[in-house]
Amino acid sequence: MLKMAKIGKVYRTGLVETAALEDLTLEVARGDFVSLMGPSGSGKTTFLNIAGLLDTYDRGRYLLDGVDVAGLNDDQQSRLRNERIGFIFQSFNLIPDLDVYDNVEVPLRYRRLPMGERRDRVEEVLVQMGLTARMRHLPSQLSGGQQQRVAIARALVADPTLLVCDEPTGDLDRRSAEEIMNLLQALNRTQGKTIVMVTHDPKAAEYSSRELHLDKGRLVDEAARRAA
Repeated sequence: MLKMAKIGKVYRTGLVETAALEDLTLEVARGDFVSLMGPSGSGKTTFLNIAGLLDTYDRGRYLLDGVDVAGLNDDQQSRLRNERIGFIFQSFNLIPDLDVYDNVEVPLRYRRLPMGERRDRVEEVLVQMGLTARMRHLPSQLSGGQQQRVAIARALVADPTLLVCDEPTGDLDRRSAEEIMNLLQALNRTQGKTIVMVTHDPKAAEYSSRELHLDKGRLVDEAARRAA
């Protein structure tokens, strides 16, 4: 599903160069649920942005569902991102002046689907997320857990093959965090969604099937990490 080989990424500010990722090599099979942990500045966000086609890399090779993304122009990358990747963010990233229904519908508008098909898809995913009674509420009228459910519904409505999650429980209380992680785990186990999640929370990482660690832009061998 996701294959990176020797990915490198350097940020340049004036004369200063900062290596965010160094020779990162990683494979995520279809149906995996992978959590990625590491200290601040370890490269987690850079990795997630590259995986989600939100940022470029300087060297290496990245295949997403068998497609070499380096050979795609901006429009082709945007289309691939819209069709195959769903994003779930810590801060929800909902549009404040749109209600729940309209927030969830946004990704489908970019596909130019007929209105009837968009309505069916939105209503189906709102039922799945238990949000039908809230579909005309604004984000400000919802709890944090409810807002994250809306964000998950928005990620799912286009039926992506990969869910990219950036600290999905970071702004939630423990009970809401557990509900969201149970939901993500169910999506992985019952629908076969491939999930790549960055998290600082060891309890959230326990829901994944693989737990990886980044340090200074490199994947850390598990045995070496424990010995340290």
